Amino acid sequence: MGPLEGKTALVTGGSTGIGLASAVRLAAEGAHVFITGRRRTELDAAVEMIGSAATGVIGDISNLADLDRLYETIRGRGRGLDVLFANASVAAFVPLEQVTEEHFDTLFGINVRGTLFTVRKALPLLNDGASVILNGSTNADVGAEAFGVYAATKTATRSFARTWANELKGRGIRVNTVTPGPIETPGLAGLVGGPEQVDAFKRHLAEQVPLGRLGRPEEVAAAVAFLASAQSGFITGSSLYVDGGLNQI
Repeated sequence: MGPLEGKTALVTGGSTGIGLASAVRLAAEGAHVFITGRRRTELDAAVEMIGSAATGVIGDISNLADLDRLYETIRGRGRGLDVLFANASVAAFVPLEQVTEEHFDTLFGINVRGTLFTVRKALPLLNDGASVILNGSTNADVGAEAFGVYAATKTATRSFARTWANELKGRGIRVNTVTPGPIETPGLAGLVGGPEQVDAFKRHLAEQVPLGRLGRPEEVAAAVAFLASAQSGFITGSSLYVDGGLNQI
């Protein structure tokens, strides 16, 4: 019997990368996992990979109607929600002089507005003692060039975790942030151009990490599983860094 046996979890953006690895891990720990994604093919493949412990719901967290439909599906299971990993987010390199309204609205619409309403609309379903985990980023702590809007969204996410941990403490609901450094995911590769650029970008990032490599999605998933379980029962409002020491030493 796993530490999450009989629990119900939700992972937004759970069809690829960190989200998929976390959904796989939470299911392995015993939870039934609802996963969301915007692309049907990837979502169906993720559900097939996890098996009967997963339910896929297509949707975009920046669309409030999609969130309502998601939570109606979870409500229909009749067991509430014990773990919420608000993972879905987007990123793009855009220098200040090239920032457009569309770029700003897209990133803040998904990463900030979407995250806020993902948690806000989950409140009636969250069981007392539930764990809410937000997906942060080490970029919130540094001034990486051309990443200003993205970093600002992740700074907002970190602030949300502190505020919500305080607001929800009366129900025993813990709210924490998992803060990945550079992780080997399709999303990371999508930030730059062709294969040669991707390889050079990954080498550049790995050289900055004290452990000398990029992280794996499964390593972030292990941190998510820890924050989801009773093993982290005295931790709330915190940020758990999974960055190979990048922002620590």
